[in-house]
Amino acid sequence: MKTARLLLLMGCIPGGLLASTDIDQVVVSATRSERSVIDAPVRVEVVTADELARTHSRSLKEALENVVGLQLREIHGKSGYEAALQGMTGDQVLVLIDGQPISASTGSTVDVSQLALSEVERIEIVKGATSAQFGSAAMGGVINVITRQVAPGWQASVLADAGSYGEQNPSGEALAAGRRHAQVRAEAGGDTWRGRVALDQLASDGFDPDPGSWARPGDELVRQQLDSRLEWHGKNGTRAFAGVGVYDEDIDSRYVLVLPGGNSNQRKEEQVRRLRLTTGAAIPVGAFGWQWSALHERFANDTLKFAGSTAFDDRQADISVEQFSTQLALPAGTNQEWLVGADWRRDALSQFKDGTSEIAAADEVSRYASEAFVQHSWYPSARWELLSGVRYQDDSDFGGHAAAKLGVRWHAFSGEGWRTTFRAGAGQGYRVPNLKERYYLFDHSQLGYVVIGNPDLQPEESLSYQLGTTLYWRESLIVEAGVYWNELTNLIQIDSDNPTIGPGGISEFRYENVGRARTYGVESGVTWRVAPRLRLEAGYAWLEAENLQDKTELTRRPAHQARLGVDQDISARTTLTLRGRYQSTELVSTDTGARSPAWAVADLKLNHAISNKVSIFFGIDNLTNRQREFSDPADFSPLAGRFVYLGARYQLKGEKR
Repeated sequence: MKTARLLLLMGCIPGGLLASTDIDQVVVSATRSERSVIDAPVRVEVVTADELARTHSRSLKEALENVVGLQLREIHGKSGYEAALQGMTGDQVLVLIDGQPISASTGSTVDVSQLALSEVERIEIVKGATSAQFGSAAMGGVINVITRQVAPGWQASVLADAGSYGEQNPSGEALAAGRRHAQVRAEAGGDTWRGRVALDQLASDGFDPDPGSWARPGDELVRQQLDSRLEWHGKNGTRAFAGVGVYDEDIDSRYVLVLPGGNSNQRKEEQVRRLRLTTGAAIPVGAFGWQWSALHERFANDTLKFAGSTAFDDRQADISVEQFSTQLALPAGTNQEWLVGADWRRDALSQFKDGTSEIAAADEVSRYASEAFVQHSWYPSARWELLSGVRYQDDSDFGGHAAAKLGVRWHAFSGEGWRTTFRAGAGQGYRVPNLKERYYLFDHSQLGYVVIGNPDLQPEESLSYQLGTTLYWRESLIVEAGVYWNELTNLIQIDSDNPTIGPGGISEFRYENVGRARTYGVESGVTWRVAPRLRLEAGYAWLEAENLQDKTELTRRPAHQARLGVDQDISARTTLTLRGRYQSTELVSTDTGARSPAWAVADLKLNHAISNKVSIFFGIDNLTNRQREFSDPADFSPLAGRFVYLGARYQLKGEKR
């Protein structure tokens, strides 16, 4: 069995569209050590590099669109999206890059549209409580972005694409390039030292169904991401790395604020800056495997509003995260392995408006957490694996807490060309409310409300049960099905039925613990290689989510999702890809009973390699032009309409000297 060598994470039970068809692919998220997909005791869903290339995914948001059971929800009042799993919000889903956390970027969740994919090898997804392996904030699951290691030799590439929203271009010119994207990458190295640098930029004029109006539903923005990495490879598999990442975003929003004396045309400028420093090493010591990593991240979010030429509400918010992690793999004979580790973390938050702190406690608030975990894998036979683990964390604000996880994998039946695997698991989830939920002021006054942090919030807890099966047949057919059940206590959400009215008639909402809630459902998926050049994929997810306190349905949780995919290799150089998505109605307000309508969209992608160095690609997102009714505040159908684009890529590659 392979010992741990990187330091990443993940796992899940039910399958879905875009699960890897390579059953021998190595993942690191099921057990925090390297395992093949089929042998992992926890189901890991994988968005592969081939899928990212076929669908021209520019951001993590675009990469996750076709994963069954994963809901991408627009962050209200912001140009961003959160990822929800099994009826739990983005606040309860831990987003990682190479096993290291990323700070909450928008609201109290990670905005997955802010992460470019220039150096991503694959994305691993785990669903259900994983606190025993990954700590607080992983109550709903984990999304782990795995970047590529730098290969010996050298290579470089340039990519560019541009597209149009047609008549919804703010310029009013249907053929104008309303959105532009470019990417430059270069890497080189030998046996010992290797390095790379990558720059990704996305610029959009936004979109507007009525270009002559002031309000613009699609914000104008520019996003830039610079990533660099230096690696050292020693003898016997020892390696170390250091990385620097810089993210820069400028957003211009335009909206109409409805006031008692009349409407006011206003706009908001938002600047987002992220500096991310990482380092770590993996060191084999005989049969053991030791690894450690360190992270420092600084995230700044500054906003300034305008009414005409008058500026107001100058707000600056700063978030910092420091974390050190270490783990040691300890094989115990031929049929057991122990994994022990620890994490130390510090979070800090400050927020000022017009130079005055908006945090009542102090100019800055912070919290510290120390965590330790133990995991045991036992293989009573070649068909069975029993995984158990426990994590203890001591939080500076909430004291100590232990969470446990138990899983079993059984290769039940096998024959000539086929194999069936069952997985079952139970885990305790535990999430400490983050500093934003407790102290931050989410200012959405342009929409008529603000959300105020609540320092009296208590940690969320859950008990998660997962059961699933996977059937493989001759690497041509994969059938997956699973069920889950999550019991939640002290679920944190906005008290939407009891606002207070603040200055200017603005509604003020606060975070509250709602007591008890439950989510349960079914997820299934089929991947069928019909012919060497044709692959079909389909997936379906059913979800029920209820507040057990008042027996009501939880909002923004659609009961049904479906995914459909077709991959056709027209020739050795040309591929055609179709992706379809369906989502049923979802409750928006328990007070009024308003529901967002059901919707379905389809995307078309075409890739053609002109030569080994040059390729071109074409795509149509939202082929059917399904778009929300902007006059209906309860409509959360797709925000953007049809988008047509064309791009090209040029790449060079050389051997190691």
